Amino acid sequence: MDNGVSTGALSGRPLFFCGIGGSGMLPLAQIAKGLGHPVAGSDRSRDQGRSPEKFAWMEANGFTLFPQDGSGVTSAEQVLIASAAIEDTVPEVARAKELGCERLSRAELLSQLFNAADFSVAVGGTSGKSTVTGMIAWILAEAGHDPTVMNGAVMKNFVSPANPFASARIGSAGVFVAEVDESDGSIALYRSTVGVLLNVSLDHKSIEELRVLFGDFVGEAGTAVINLDSEEAAYLRPRAVGAVTFGVRAKQADIGVEPESIEMSAVGISAVVVDNRRREAFPLELPMPGLHNLSNALAAIAAANAAGIGVGHAVYALRSFKGLARRFDVIGTSPSGVTVIDDFGHNPEKCAATLRTLKATQGRVIAFFQPHGYGPLRQMGEELARTFARELGPDDVTIMCDPVYFGGTVDRSVGSERIVELVNAAGGRAEHIPSREDCGARIAALARPDDRIAVMGARDDTLTEFARSILARLS
Repeated sequence: MDNGVSTGALSGRPLFFCGIGGSGMLPLAQIAKGLGHPVAGSDRSRDQGRSPEKFAWMEANGFTLFPQDGSGVTSAEQVLIASAAIEDTVPEVARAKELGCERLSRAELLSQLFNAADFSVAVGGTSGKSTVTGMIAWILAEAGHDPTVMNGAVMKNFVSPANPFASARIGSAGVFVAEVDESDGSIALYRSTVGVLLNVSLDHKSIEELRVLFGDFVGEAGTAVINLDSEEAAYLRPRAVGAVTFGVRAKQADIGVEPESIEMSAVGISAVVVDNRRREAFPLELPMPGLHNLSNALAAIAAANAAGIGVGHAVYALRSFKGLARRFDVIGTSPSGVTVIDDFGHNPEKCAATLRTLKATQGRVIAFFQPHGYGPLRQMGEELARTFARELGPDDVTIMCDPVYFGGTVDRSVGSERIVELVNAAGGRAEHIPSREDCGARIAALARPDDRIAVMGARDDTLTEFARSILARLS
């Protein structure tokens, strides 16, 4: 298998990442460095003294870090990697413009590296991308294919003392697995050998826009892997040139399950996976709870099969899949039996999956939710409110703090208090407490033996620390 990769005009050029410690930038910086690029960067969080262990690890592993004052951008040869949302007033951006540096978004760089691979798997959809990307990566690695992997979450199977921040895996440049994002339209940049479509539901864009983006995505893939349980995903099946389908409920799916074989527990789910094309069946023992994770497993099995790996081999590999950080990640249990769970749930579908998993077993739920911005809250706030009101029972409670806000001119007219009002109006029980620290104190005061506390939200690495602080209050 070819270990070399050509990235055209980018080959070997120094890259400067603005916001290098972010959950999307750090794994990409790791991959770029692994492919031979000199990598430097800056991050506001580092300047503020946040997550010092992460930045210390980066410096110890050859990443050159600078204050976010423009001092790291020194040559027109450098390529600036920065979010399209970053304003021209940011010192790195201003300095790069002054020097005439080329500028790429995260997605533009990732797609160049991804499209240069001989064999590529892109994972798209509104929910489940990171988990399925991790599952596919583990199956391919177990099969000896040594994939390079770009993920949005730390993959526990690949964590080691050498790489504690394993949201990336550096392997062969010829085999590339990545989750791809529809929220900014960048999914259109990728040309995949195998393109996985998990689901299509409201998040950052309208359903009409999503149909176009995901329809083009499956149409461009060499083989599309499509979830027939998702009505919108199934609707796009005719756009695919070749397809492998999967589904927990859909009887016509190529890869499915025997419904009566499904058994759920608080820590995992098992089922008999059926390859309906060959009439073969294989027992799956997945050490992750929830029906949504059974669906994720079928997606990964179908994708691996499209890559030439037998269904039986893929099923067996998933028995040792350890999951991802911040994806129903159990932080610990207090002496009184209160369990604290850290979770990435931030849109209606992800939150519903987490809450359903919790409600499948006994115990009251205290759901903490930190919205990841005023814009997303305005877009999907009403559906979020319906989700919390519908999925939780009369004894459960939802606690919301104010949305993440990093400054700027964003419209802040719709806040968490409005969503809390809607939850309560729909028959749920919710409280708005503006400060996250005050939310922690309230949650600790509410907690009773055998409760489950779910800390949910995105785009904020400190949520895991917040979850740990709640457990510490209870211990």
